[in-house]
Amino acid sequence: MRLTTMTDYSMRLLMYVAQHPQRLCTIAEVARAYDISEAHLMKITHQLGLCGWLETVRGKGGGMRLAAAPADINLGAVVRSIEPDFFLVDCLGSDTVCLLTGSCQLTSIVSGALRSFMQHLDRHTLADLLPATAKAVAKPKSVIRPVTFGRRLTVAAS
Repeated sequence: MRLTTMTDYSMRLLMYVAQHPQRLCTIAEVARAYDISEAHLMKITHQLGLCGWLETVRGKGGGMRLAAAPADINLGAVVRSIEPDFFLVDCLGSDTVCLLTGSCQLTSIVSGALRSFMQHLDRHTLADLLPATAKAVAKPKSVIRPVTFGRRLTVAAS
């Protein structure tokens, strides 16, 4: 399995922003820090904002910050919200017709491996990715928790 570049950059962006909780971060500074295209980061920032992981502030002096404390941002939920699909083999797709259906166990074995992978990610949060110094500084602005694991996450204040 290979996660998309968008998921990789999403994790990098969240880690960067989590390490600077005292201020708004900009796309330009994250792009410089990780040598990533600003255009890519703009798309990713937009997606993370739609999913409820980031709060964005437009205009001069604007930027982004986490929408929840790093300890409340589950890695499995982030990956589920960014990855377009989890079809590790073609036969996992819903519109795929396979000649081996009924006589092949590959689908169930690969599906089990994917479940294990996602369960492992579900046991970790963004806080687990941060250096010890950033964990001590990262305080929540407000407590907002994702309540679904679908393609688009809804968020609810608690």
